[in-house]
Amino acid sequence: VQLQASGGGLVQAGDSLRLSCAASGDSFSNYVMAWFRQTPGNDREFVASINHGGSNTFYAVSAKGRFTISRDNAKNTGYLQMGSLTPEDTVVYYCAADRAGKHPFDYWGQGTQVTVSS
Repeated sequence: VQLQASGGGLVQAGDSLRLSCAASGDSFSNYVMAWFRQTPGNDREFVASINHGGSNTFYAVSAKGRFTISRDNAKNTGYLQMGSLTPEDTVVYYCAADRAGKHPFDYWGQGTQVTVSS
């Protein structure tokens, strides 16, 4: 499966932003989908994941209550709705997919930069 992340940009603190992850090459429902984030010089950090059918989600502590992960398998697309953004959320976000949902995820999209100004 190939993944294409989009939706990043420059926003102000307190704003919301929705990232998208478009999948191609295979049925998206075959994969657990997740979002990770990475700042320069650091490892990629888990943000959230969603199971194949979208019935179960899991969040990092930093994302819980502010971010919502979802998916539309009919559109082969996953989403990360981010709210109450702070400058600390200024990082590159990556979507990833894995059939079993086990780390490390097998498939990665290119990153999309989110910049939050204060």
